[in-house]
Amino acid sequence: MKRYLRFIAIIGALALVLAACGSDGGDDTTTTGGEPGTTLAGGPSTTEGEPGATTTAPPGLIGEGRQIGMAFDIGGRGDLSFNDLAALAWDQGKRDYGYIGRELSPAADGSGKAENLQLLSETGHELIIANGFSFARDVHDIGLNFPEVTYAITDDCPQDETFTAVAMDNVRCMLFSEEQGSFLVGAAAAMKSETGIIGFIGGVTVPLIAKFEAGFIAGAQHVNPDITILESIYLTSPPDFTGFNDPVAGKEAALSLYANGADVVYHAAGGSGLGLFEAADEQSTDDQHLWAIGVDADQYNTVGGEESPLSAHILTSMLKRVDVAVGRAISDYLNGTFTSGELRLGLAEDGVGYSTTGGFIDDIVADLDALAAQIIDGTIEVPTTVG
Repeated sequence: MKRYLRFIAIIGALALVLAACGSDGGDDTTTTGGEPGTTLAGGPSTTEGEPGATTTAPPGLIGEGRQIGMAFDIGGRGDLSFNDLAALAWDQGKRDYGYIGRELSPAADGSGKAENLQLLSETGHELIIANGFSFARDVHDIGLNFPEVTYAITDDCPQDETFTAVAMDNVRCMLFSEEQGSFLVGAAAAMKSETGIIGFIGGVTVPLIAKFEAGFIAGAQHVNPDITILESIYLTSPPDFTGFNDPVAGKEAALSLYANGADVVYHAAGGSGLGLFEAADEQSTDDQHLWAIGVDADQYNTVGGEESPLSAHILTSMLKRVDVAVGRAISDYLNGTFTSGELRLGLAEDGVGYSTTGGFIDDIVADLDALAAQIIDGTIEVPTTVG
């Protein structure tokens, strides 16, 4: 149990980061792909004529005067999930190492990611975090043109024009075993469901999100072979990636699943998950308390903790330690120990897990940890595809 409880103290700090997004790192935030220089929720923006950051580096640190850039995926800083975990590590790194740099987010529809990566590469950034699988082609093409720049991409490896993964000397792929953490929250859903009906919402129909779905279904069925799992709902399909940033669509999907009898719904949909939490709160009655399961961050905290009525419906969250992977990439680079190629984080590496904040699953923690141990030792093999 201690392995998973260690997640809580670190991820719980994310709520504090969100409350201060504009005070540390927000100064460097620019949206491109729409209107360069547009201010995000974090605070004032820079313009394309301002390479580097406005932050002054603390003296005497190994990153002093050096630039590390952050290219966010759709939703950007403030998504309460995937991007905010990357922001947490990037902000902490600036304090610990003293580097400066810019963070860039795409437009609301996800456009502009290549332009952002190109801009960071052109403006003196030594290491650039490309936070999302949708950067795979961009990291390949731009990384070839800037061999002196080092890149770390989350959730994928560089891909050439045939969408074939390519090993590059200046790129680290930061990968996760999302299916393992999803297995555990699927098991929790089956243990806690009173109707015997559960559901899943995916942001976009891509293989990465299918890993979340496959693990969730496998975990639920492992605990209760007779569990009813409603047909999963995906919000969009490529090339439309707005399913990761559409709370309205997330809410509509959740309402449909709850209306069909589900009392526990898990989402892997980024910022769209907020709609799930709202639906759980609105549709709960005195006779039936509906549950939602968050993803990536400890979403009990990111939506407001015990002060928020939404948190009362977040049974648990599948923790995906993007902050650990990003922080490690930054530390390795500045300390001269950076290696290219694949870095995969699963249960054994504390790269994925589940949250216990709120105390709603305290009674089943021992059971979940026993399942986790069986996954780690190979007794349980978790599928990465459905069916």
